[in-house]
Amino acid sequence: MPNLMRTCAGLVLAVAVTVITTATVVPAAAQSFPTRPVRMVVPYPPGGANDIIARLLAPSLTQQLGQNVIVDNRGGGNTLIGSEIVATSAPNGYTLLVVAAGHAVNPALYKKLPYDTARDFVPVAQFGDGAYVFVAHPGAGVSSNAELIALAKAKPGQVAYASSSTGNLTHLAAELFNSLAGIKMLHVPYKGGNPAMADLLAGRVQVFFSTVAVARPHLQSGKIKALGVTTPKRTPALPNVPPIAEAGLPGYAVSGWYGLVAPKGTPKAAIERLHGVIQLALRQPDIKERLLGVGVEAVEVSSAEFGKLIDTDIAKWIKVARPLNISMD
Repeated sequence: MPNLMRTCAGLVLAVAVTVITTATVVPAAAQSFPTRPVRMVVPYPPGGANDIIARLLAPSLTQQLGQNVIVDNRGGGNTLIGSEIVATSAPNGYTLLVVAAGHAVNPALYKKLPYDTARDFVPVAQFGDGAYVFVAHPGAGVSSNAELIALAKAKPGQVAYASSSTGNLTHLAAELFNSLAGIKMLHVPYKGGNPAMADLLAGRVQVFFSTVAVARPHLQSGKIKALGVTTPKRTPALPNVPPIAEAGLPGYAVSGWYGLVAPKGTPKAAIERLHGVIQLALRQPDIKERLLGVGVEAVEVSSAEFGKLIDTDIAKWIKVARPLNISMD
């Protein structure tokens, strides 16, 4: 009996030590992320699509995380200023970068960036896909991609297309179209989508790869014609417009996506937490509806899949831009 009592006492002591040790270690190890406010850097001035999407998601993320999610606009330098801020921030999940498809275009436009797009960021979550819509002025006399391609082949360099600026997706989407169709249209750059649309409506240019938000009112009024959307499948934002890939140019695909990235080295636990709350936010009907209002369809993909999309687009736009010497340097 004394031996049994000593054994029991030893077991009780061992359990007590284990409990004490666990109590002192587990809370520190299991500390949930985040424990302070999270900053989402938008590398654009207030008011653009990136800013609108970030501010749309921030209240839901704040509620779910239990910490304020702050939208911090750091515009300038064609997104380079805000992007560098995040690339050089501590990789702890508290400073994040809201990105658009142009994030993957910049490596094709600049010989030297202040960061490495592929290596200095890790994907967190994709917010959605934004289709561009290829539109034509009625005076161009074309109602399909096939008719446009035939016209451009008959009049090389005479069919003028607008872009909202040199080097952005409205420019490169047209050059990808040129490449796949074997044609050469004339590039006419503008300072923004609205001035480009104004000249399309006036008939000064024939076609334009427009954002859905800019084009939709004029499509509804019949002032311009839709030749197709740039995404591989139809978008709920313009459900009656077929993809260009199905409407005369197989293999064509351009997505004006949006998402969130973090500095390289950000803990996996923080990324998983952020990805999870973003997916929950994107499932909310009001958020999905408001995203469609700016032409963006909410998507649900893994962080790894978002990373593959970024890498694929980097390679794609380098192949399109560099042979044409399209540069922002």
